[in-house]
Amino acid sequence: MPLPTVILPGYLESAIAYRQLEQSLQDLGFPTVTVPLRRRDWIPTFGGRPITLIVQQLDRTVKQIMQQYNASQINLIGHSAGGWISRIYLGEKPYLGGCWQAHPLVATLITLGTPHISQERWTRGNLDFVNNNYPAAFYQNVRYVCVAGKTIFGERRRGSWLAYSSYQLTCGQGNTWGDGITPIAAAHLDGAQNLVIEGVKHSPRSRGIWYGSPEPLKA
Repeated sequence: MPLPTVILPGYLESAIAYRQLEQSLQDLGFPTVTVPLRRRDWIPTFGGRPITLIVQQLDRTVKQIMQQYNASQINLIGHSAGGWISRIYLGEKPYLGGCWQAHPLVATLITLGTPHISQERWTRGNLDFVNNNYPAAFYQNVRYVCVAGKTIFGERRRGSWLAYSSYQLTCGQGNTWGDGITPIAAAHLDGAQNLVIEGVKHSPRSRGIWYGSPEPLKA
């Protein structure tokens, strides 16, 4: 039987936005559950504050699905900020309010459009903790798969301005390719299996195709 899969939503997202991805994976034979977050659950993390409560909910969900399926490991999918939050969950260093040491429980970590680096001052505290303590594909017992989208080229013109601004805030360069929010340069990790999928948008609420749509799911 395939390992159970846990989906961790992106920043300010709720579990309901991942229903399609969850169902698609279940149809393929992967028992799947999304961490049951609501948008208001992110409020305590505003302004770069600790994401401890989010990791605690992730830990509860992982433990529940492992018990339900009598599994010793899971596969973990982190969308957007959920990807770097998952890297904190794997780790052994005390984080503000917790230490989960979950890397033995995770066979594969898949990050979708995750900004693994950032220039934003309100996310630097958390991301610096991740990258200083667990750089690149840190745990050799975990398979890291980092997925980026090549969809919108950031330019200072109508239709590309949001992408340009977001890319610049993330990797310091606006004129580059990405999924409209996260540039490719920020979505990959050294030592990981790094994928680029053309035509996918960042958010599950975007019009058209996003990472969890049936078409890119094959990749």
